[in-house]
Amino acid sequence: MILSIESSCDDSSIAITEIKTKKLLLHKKISQELQHSVYGGVVPELAARLHIEALPKILEECTQYFKDLKAIAVTNAPGLSVTLTEGVTMAKALALSLKIPLIGVNHLKGHIYSLFIEKEAIFPITILLVSGGHTQLILANNLNEMKVIGSTIDDSFGESFDKVSKMLKLGYPGGPVIEKFALHGDDSKYELPVPLRQSPLIQFSYSGLKNAVRLAILREEESNNITEETISNISASFQKTAIEHILMKLKKYFKTNPPHNFAIVGGASANKSLRTKVETLCDTFDAKLHLAPMEFCSDNAAMIGRVAVEQYLNNDFVNINEINVQSRVDF
Repeated sequence: MILSIESSCDDSSIAITEIKTKKLLLHKKISQELQHSVYGGVVPELAARLHIEALPKILEECTQYFKDLKAIAVTNAPGLSVTLTEGVTMAKALALSLKIPLIGVNHLKGHIYSLFIEKEAIFPITILLVSGGHTQLILANNLNEMKVIGSTIDDSFGESFDKVSKMLKLGYPGGPVIEKFALHGDDSKYELPVPLRQSPLIQFSYSGLKNAVRLAILREEESNNITEETISNISASFQKTAIEHILMKLKKYFKTNPPHNFAIVGGASANKSLRTKVETLCDTFDAKLHLAPMEFCSDNAAMIGRVAVEQYLNNDFVNINEINVQSRVDF
């Protein structure tokens, strides 16, 4: 078995995965959303302190598996350096005390392998990764051959939801609350600009859209017109435009590089409207859409453990004295 640890941001998580069957034997996660919500976003130093409290609590539930562990896996990049360090410190201590090897896992690969928890991997596959920190279109041929086709040049898809939610004083995380208000709103009430509409490049951008929403909110505030209906309409109009931007870029790519397998991963992939509209796009291009279960969309140790199984089988270990955390890295 492999014990995996995830602490790249504000979720403390540990999982136990059986190597031979890829079965998930244990998966625990403690979220910090409540503690960070009062600040409108993640506070790195607070997140690190909360990991120090949460990770040992989860580890106590794993002791029965210690005798069967063959390796310790941990997310070491990308993420918040102060929070990654907490997970890596625990992983190093466990590897030393149990005298078993250490596996450093790329968090982005983890999101891709969230599609394959308790099942065999499917390659090649084209992936849209949407989260609070990333918006990327990725072509993956296997575990070690992954190429970023296009990424955001400023804000990410998930980050834009968080920021719009903060502007509307709706709290953190912004994705679920904006989606909730959007259900009851008129998505044509506000005419917002679709980012990079004229650009032929496969790139994403959300700073301009975010600013357009800010100006719309200011106009309504000046008119003393911030009601629940207004918030719902702004949320719906923003969500519609944010997704339209992604669909426009995906359609452009699909026309010249039609995928047989396509997937959406990352915390923001839980957005039901995004899932539905990408599914329609995939049907148009005869592509099979793959989605991770909702419980594994956000950061979790189960996906890290699934990657670690592949790395273990490939003898891909890291020297315990040389493992480093990196805040920004692709593959």
